[in-house]
Amino acid sequence: MKLDGRRESTNVEYRRGKGGKVAGLGIGGVIVVGLIALLLGRNPGEVIQQLGTQDVTTQNYISSEREEEYKTFALQILASTEEVWADVFEQMGKTYVEPKLVIYNGNVSSGCGNASSSVGPFYCSADQCIYIDLAFFDELDKQMGAGGDFARAYVIAHECGHHVQHLLGTLDQAHAQMSRLSEAEANKMSVRLELQADYYAGVWGYHENKTFGSLEEGDIEEAINAAQKIGDDYLQRQACGNTFPEKFTHGTSAQRVKWLKKGLATGDMRGADTFSQNYNSL
Repeated sequence: MKLDGRRESTNVEYRRGKGGKVAGLGIGGVIVVGLIALLLGRNPGEVIQQLGTQDVTTQNYISSEREEEYKTFALQILASTEEVWADVFEQMGKTYVEPKLVIYNGNVSSGCGNASSSVGPFYCSADQCIYIDLAFFDELDKQMGAGGDFARAYVIAHECGHHVQHLLGTLDQAHAQMSRLSEAEANKMSVRLELQADYYAGVWGYHENKTFGSLEEGDIEEAINAAQKIGDDYLQRQACGNTFPEKFTHGTSAQRVKWLKKGLATGDMRGADTFSQNYNSL
C-alpha cells in the first residue's frame, strides 16, 4: 500500500507494559489449541492454562523499530477508515462516530471483559474500542502465512466493520437473538456477523483505493490470502485434520473470501445483507 504522507489517527490509547500473566503460546498456537479443546468439549481457557503461562513484567515498555512501523501503519489505516466511513454514513444520512484503537501487549481490560493477546484483535461495542497487540502482525505473517501490508489493513478494517455494525444496530440485534438460540444456531448467527464485517472491510478497501489510489499490485491477493487462512474450515483442518461445521463461528475460507471480494468490487452498502439469505448460500 502507498501510504506515504498520510495522516495518523489520534483516536488511540496505549496500554503497553502493564504486567500480568498471559498464555505462553503464540496466537496461531492458541487458535489451534482452542479449536481442539472445543472439539473435545473442554474449556479452551483451561487447556491453555494447563500449557503454562509466562509473566509479563515490563513496566517501562520500549517498543522495537518494527513495532513503531506497525503502530504508524495501524494509525494510518484507522485514519483512512474514519474518512471513508464518515463519507459513507453521510451519504446514508447518518453520522459516523469514530472508534478508539487500544494498543496493548500481553493482556488488557476492556468494556467486554479481560483478554490476552492470544485472542487476537477484537472489537468491544461496550466501549467502542478496537483492541490489538501489534505482535499479532508478526503472528499473522510467521505462523499463519498471511503477511503483507494489505493483509494487516484487512484485519483492522474487519474490526472497524464490527464498529459499523454496532453503529447501525446490527451487532446488538444479532447478539440479542444469539442469547435465545441454541449453540449451533447462535454459531450460524455469528458467521453472518463475521461475513458482514468482511464485506464492510471490502467496502472500506474499495473507497480507500478510489479516493487515494493506495492499492498496489498484489495487495488484494494479500487480503484474500489472509481471509483464507482464518477461515473456520482451514483452522479446523490445521488443528485436527477434519472440519466440524456446527462449530463454525466466522465462516469458511471460501465464504470469507467471497464476502471480502464482494465489498472490494462494489463498495456498495446495499450488498451487505448476510442475514436474509439462506445460510447454505452465504
